Amino acid sequence: MSIEFLVASGVGVLSAAGIYLVLRARTFPVVLGLAFMSYAINVFLFASGRVVINQPPIWGKDVAAYTDPLPQALVLTAIVIAFGMTALVVVLALRTYLEVGTDHVDGLMDGKATPEAPPAEAPTIDTPAAISGASSGETRP
Repeated sequence: MSIEFLVASGVGVLSAAGIYLVLRARTFPVVLGLAFMSYAINVFLFASGRVVINQPPIWGKDVAAYTDPLPQALVLTAIVIAFGMTALVVVLALRTYLEVGTDHVDGLMDGKATPEAPPAEAPTIDTPAAISGASSGETRP
């Protein structure tokens, strides 16, 4: 069994696990699925660069062979971006959980709509409070 087969299988397993978790109904598996998909992309980018062991990343006059530094730079950048994206998605998922009261991605709890608070009474345009900007019944001259 070759190393190329193992890397390709690893990318496939990470991609399949990521897609499966992204399609789940709860937010935490969705976040894990996005992380798995970013790991799969990082391994794919790194493997696509044909990494050569014990070779310098910069070509010189006395160097016969070198490794391409671009895939390594792309993977490093992708790791930083994935970390920021994961942090943002976790904060959004936590905010959604605190606002809605459930961690389902569609906001439904066990197939039923979540109880909603009655809408706040917003002043309409034709009320004196909306025209004057005052919250009580006072009007400005």
